[in-house]
Amino acid sequence: MTTNRVGFVGLGLMGAPMASNLAGAGWNVTAWNRSDAAFEALPGINRAASVAALRDEDAIIFMLPDLPFIEEAAAELLESWGSSAPRPGTAVVVMSSVSPTGVQRFGELVHQASGGNAAVVDAPVSGGTAGAQSGTLAIMVGADEGTFEQLGPLFQAMGTTVRRMGPLGSGSLAKACNQLIVGTTTAALAEAAELAERSGMDVGALFEVLSGGLAGSRVLDNVGPRLAAKDYTPTGPAKFMHKDLGFVIASAAAAGSATPIASAAHDLYAELKRQGLGDQDLAVVRQAIANLGRTPVPITSNSN
Repeated sequence: MTTNRVGFVGLGLMGAPMASNLAGAGWNVTAWNRSDAAFEALPGINRAASVAALRDEDAIIFMLPDLPFIEEAAAELLESWGSSAPRPGTAVVVMSSVSPTGVQRFGELVHQASGGNAAVVDAPVSGGTAGAQSGTLAIMVGADEGTFEQLGPLFQAMGTTVRRMGPLGSGSLAKACNQLIVGTTTAALAEAAELAERSGMDVGALFEVLSGGLAGSRVLDNVGPRLAAKDYTPTGPAKFMHKDLGFVIASAAAAGSATPIASAAHDLYAELKRQGLGDQDLAVVRQAIANLGRTPVPITSNSN
């Protein structure tokens, strides 16, 4: 990158701390967000009047819920580039969890609209809001080697594990694999918690002993306490796991790979959404499983 300027679109639960970490690392961040309130807690972040106003930044990061939101937000930007092309080497960095094939199509659209001067990089993240706040995200990048090297300092300001996975779409495929493991492991832990509690066992004690054996994992460490406490205060809406597992299944179909576990989990998270629990934390999959039991367990007072 020729300057330390970066645009940022989407200041939600993940985007706000990521943008803040960039500013704290010395980047000149200009951001756009649909609502005004996000800027009140982000001193040092410049405010853009529109997404199109970010057209001359060296890199523009999008952190919105899914690709259709990104395409909608980027429409006026691409229109602007169609009238006057951006500088060569401009990067559009998609850091949301999106479809691997969808982001490749978006890359073609950006290439055409910019006269070949802008390229899409997919760089989804893992680590949740805690990782976003601490700047310790894992970042999975789909880009050519030159662009990856160019954007290295930008990614290092937000994460500690940054890896190029291959060309455009590879980052999103890696994130889909990540979500396969996180979504199914969380569901398995939730199922174990329900079985243990209904059998008279203390769930906290169970998770403590599991963490010392082969069942121990980062997912257990991070999500286990929320599962045990039935604390469903959102750190990331559970409904997005259903979306992400859909990407796993679609990618596997294209590759000719079977997805028995992902398919079962996809059905479970669809049931979670049908129960109206999708806006709560991923740990609320425990409540969804409880509701499927022979004796449903009501949502407790601390299940916000």
